[in-house]
Order: sequence, then structure tokens, then C-alpha cells
Amino acid sequence: MKFSTICILSSFASASAFTHQKTFGVSSGQKSVELSAQISRAEFLQTVTAASLLSVVAPQSANAAKYGGFGRGSAGVTDPKDKIVDDEILASESVQASLSKIKNYLSAVESMQAAISSDTQSNIVPIIRKEFDFVDLRTALNTFNTAFDEETQRGTDRLIRIIIQDIDELEVNAKLKDGIPRSEKRLAVVTGKLTKLSKAFQDLLAFA
Repeated sequence: MKFSTICILSSFASASAFTHQKTFGVSSGQKSVELSAQISRAEFLQTVTAASLLSVVAPQSANAAKYGGFGRGSAGVTDPKDKIVDDEILASESVQASLSKIKNYLSAVESMQAAISSDTQSNIVPIIRKEFDFVDLRTALNTFNTAFDEETQRGTDRLIRIIIQDIDELEVNAKLKDGIPRSEKRLAVVTGKLTKLSKAFQDLLAFA
């Protein structure tokens, strides 16, 4: 963005210099020359402005097309059908084991959703601590991710970051204090995190 801004400023500076060169030393008897210079300056500015805008917009449009929300709707994640995967690595014992764990993580999230739906005061923290050991979780996610090329990993990496962050925030917000019921506001946060986690796991599994 800084480079585009510099280009635009430099272009306008060039345009200003261009104008002075055309009009310097023009007498009253040379109005037609001056008018021609002004027209040339206007055309020059229009050309420069259009080119500068394209230099800013074009990369953004390309990135939007490349990393926009596709398929299942996760912003910044490539459509799973466009993935580039190493079938041999995907079929390896370690990756298949990590894939099985990811499916179990999704099942755990769905169990917590069912628990909260049945009882808004349900204590799901023990489930989080039992089912989502951070070392095992990170290892499983990263191992699964090794089956894809760098381009595909731009999207899967984002899903992995969402999962890890949301599990941490879910545990913080799901805690209950003795004698104090879970408020509607806190309940909304918990259910929102569970919904987001469920979607992230499903989106990641779509790459399998």
C-alpha cells in the first residue's frame, strides 16, 4: 500500500513538472500553445490516476479471488475442491491418526452443544480439559496439515489458528462460579464459540 501511495504521489509530481515545462515562458500571444499544454496535462493526469488506481485495486481483487470466502464460507480459506494434496502423505499412518482425532474433536464440540442446549447451566469445562489437551490438539492439527502444499495451507493454517484460539476462549467463558448462574450474555458467548468451533472443524475436515 505504501508503494502504491508513493507511486501516486510521484506521478502527480511528474504531472506538475510536465505542466510547468509546457507553460514556462508562454506569452499572451501564445494562448493556443498554453491551452494545448493544459489539455495535455489533463490527459496526463487522467492516465496517471487510472494507472495508479489499477495498481492498488488489481492486487486486492486478485487476493479476494484467491483467498475470499469460498465453498463453506470461511473467509480467507481456499475452496477445498481446489486443494493440492499429497495423497501418499494423506494416506500415511500419522496423518490418518490425526484425522481421526480431528473427527473426535468435532464430536466433542457437538456433545457440548447438546449439553448446553439441554441445560444452559451445564458445566462443560471438564469436557474441554479432558478432550482438548492443547499439546495433542496442536500436534494433530499440524500433522494433518503436512499433507497439503503451501498454497492450501494458507487456508488450513487460518482454520487451525481459529480452532486453537476459540477453544482457549471457550474455556475462559464457560467457567461457572459457585452459586452464580451463567448469564444470558455469557451463554451467548459460549454458544457462539461452540458454533464457530463446529464450523471450523467441519471446514478443516472438508480438506481430507
